[in-house]
Amino acid sequence: MLKFNTLLREAEVDVSAVKLVRHQVQKSGYRTPYALWITKDGSFELYQSIQSRPVFKKSRYVASFVATPLDETLFVGLYEITGLGKVKSGVLDPVSGKDVGGLHQYELSVTAPLKDFAGKLVVDWGKGFRAWTQNAAKQNKPVVEIRRTVGDPLFPGFLSFRWALRELVSVPVSWRVALSSVGGVYLLVDLKSGQQYVGSASGEFGFWGRCQEYATTGHGGNKRMKKLLNPSYQVTVLEVASSATNIEELVSLENKWKDKLLTRIHGLNDN
Repeated sequence: MLKFNTLLREAEVDVSAVKLVRHQVQKSGYRTPYALWITKDGSFELYQSIQSRPVFKKSRYVASFVATPLDETLFVGLYEITGLGKVKSGVLDPVSGKDVGGLHQYELSVTAPLKDFAGKLVVDWGKGFRAWTQNAAKQNKPVVEIRRTVGDPLFPGFLSFRWALRELVSVPVSWRVALSSVGGVYLLVDLKSGQQYVGSASGEFGFWGRCQEYATTGHGGNKRMKKLLNPSYQVTVLEVASSATNIEELVSLENKWKDKLLTRIHGLNDN
């Protein structure tokens, strides 16, 4: 089996000088490192450069990986450490949005070695996801897949789809097409309060159209949702309607889910 260190050695990179880093944040209301990377606006590089501790000390290179929406470990670049300083006051962390002035800030530059593998190579990180920094010399990661092109991860299926509404811009394009193709019943959960809202989607843009509406307005016209202060919604699909389902049948499906989840009594549905 091909190992990541083999690729490093073939590129004439000193494995003992490489720190492996897997970026993953799963906090309510926070952007994900994958979302930062996919936007290609420099926010990922800024996020990666800021550390509360000098975690990259004694290393010359940082091999960066991000957790994808399918929890894969995707290689996104090999960076050379060229300096270390302090973050200027007033700089906001791209993930948390908090002022990180005074923390450590590394100077990192993308290197030519392995550049062609960025966004294409997936490794098996192993069970130790909490160990987000590891030494390459001690952790030779198996290569699971090398994709021909940088592209979207495979759509997991409607019933496995879940996404934070504030991160809607980072939903892969092929997933948007799938979500636009069908309608049905969806669930919104405020990750801060735990309150739930059941709704139905139909029309030309299906689930995706409804997601966009909530991402734009924050409430979709719902009275109870308007009262929440800075909610952080996650959207999931409860049931996919067939192409033969009419509006009356769809509303009936929606009401059944409201009854099952008690969202009129303990949730955000007001009808």
